[in-house]
Formats: sequence, C-alpha cells, structure tokens
Amino acid sequence: MVFWEDYVSDEVMGTFAPIVVYWIYAGFYQLLPPLDNYRLHTKRDEERKNLVPFSAVVKGVLLQQLVQAIVALSLLTATKNVSEDVVQPSIPRQVFQILIAMFVMDTWQYFVHRYMHQNKFLYRHVHSQHHRLVVPYAVGALYNHPIEGLLLDTVGGAISYLVSGMTARTAVVFFCFAVVKTVDDHCGLWLPGNIFHLFFQNNTAYHDIHHQLQGVKYNYSQPFFCVWDKLLRTYKPFHLVRRPEGGLEARPVKG
Repeated sequence: MVFWEDYVSDEVMGTFAPIVVYWIYAGFYQLLPPLDNYRLHTKRDEERKNLVPFSAVVKGVLLQQLVQAIVALSLLTATKNVSEDVVQPSIPRQVFQILIAMFVMDTWQYFVHRYMHQNKFLYRHVHSQHHRLVVPYAVGALYNHPIEGLLLDTVGGAISYLVSGMTARTAVVFFCFAVVKTVDDHCGLWLPGNIFHLFFQNNTAYHDIHHQLQGVKYNYSQPFFCVWDKLLRTYKPFHLVRRPEGGLEARPVKG
C-alpha cells in the first residue's frame, strides 16, 4: 500500500506527480541564495549569455508538461487492465525494471539528441531552442521546442515504460526520479555532498560542458549514464577549477 492509494489512482499519480516534483525541486534551486562560490557560471553570465527570458522558459516548460500529461495519462490508462492483472512485483524486481528503463531512456535520448545536433535543419529549427540557455538553470531543464519535447522526453519515457514492463505504481517512482535527475543536471551549481555527483558521472558539470561552444559536439548522454558517449567516443572529460572572482568552472580536458 502507498500513501496515495486512497486518494488517486496510480495512473493519475504517474501522470501528475513528476510535474509537481519538477516545480518543487526546480523551485528549491530557484529560491536558493546566489551561492556564488558553487556556481559554474556567474549570475552576470546567466543574464548576459542566455538568449531567452525566464518567463518564456516557464511557458515552454508548461507546454511540454501539458503534452507529457496527455500522453502519460493516455498510456497509463490504456495499460491499466494489464497492470491490474499483474501482482505488484517485489522490490528487487521493481529495481530491475527501473534499471532497464534507465538504460532504455538513455539509449533513446542519446541517439535522438545526437541526431538533432548532426542534422543541421533539426538543430537550427528544433534543438537550438534548448541551447538558448547557454548557462543552464534548474527551471529550464525541460525548456525545449515542442517537437523535441515530444520526441526526446515524452516518447522516450513511453518506450522506457513499455519495454521495462513496469506497473503504473513503479512508473511513479521512475519518472519522479528521472525528473529530479534532469533538473539537477541543469541546476548550474556544484554543491558539496550532492548525491548525484557522487554516484553519476553524468552530472551538472558534465552537462554544462555540452551547453558550451567547446563541448557542443560531446556529452550527448542524458539523463543517467555516460555509456553511449564513452562507447562512441563522444565523451568529453572535464575538470573543475576555481575562478579568481569566485565560483567554479567546468573546463574540458584537451586532447
């Protein structure tokens, strides 16, 4: 039994919980003090380099989440009868299903993301919208062109759910975790003790490299591991250095 069972269905929870978690976790980062000693870019750089206002970013994220909600509710409802016929799997089995979903999502997003960079038309008219945030921040994690949001995130999530064979209840955990990880990767802060930085090479600094001019052809993997980047030689290692004026900078390793 889970705490929401008496209030909403697993299908509704799987649809709307990731949206709520997104705004809570991104809002947490947004409300933090400047924390200049832990920023990968100065606040001035964020204001000067980014090519889209904050209000437009919020609207873009809400549009993507609307589409995601429609698809998620339709998919989870369509598979509801199948889920109801299956006994809720054991914890080890759910963990295994989540790991499968993570690998499937990484695989889908790596190749779609990479192709959007390699195809000049798609990059210019679709993917470049996400790169208007030269200096990423948490609220902008899902700021994409609607077509990219549909292909990369929504379809990728649906395929991960179907291939892994997870139930709607397990999907609540998986999609909320994926959202938290994605927001963290775009937060622009290298905070001490961040558990994602301890367990994932695909982290805030890794993704920050991709948003910079010198790293735009590298580090396509998202949101969990770096497997495909390393196998296909698009991984760009980096090191963190302290800026004289304070804060940190993720610098690609040459060669």
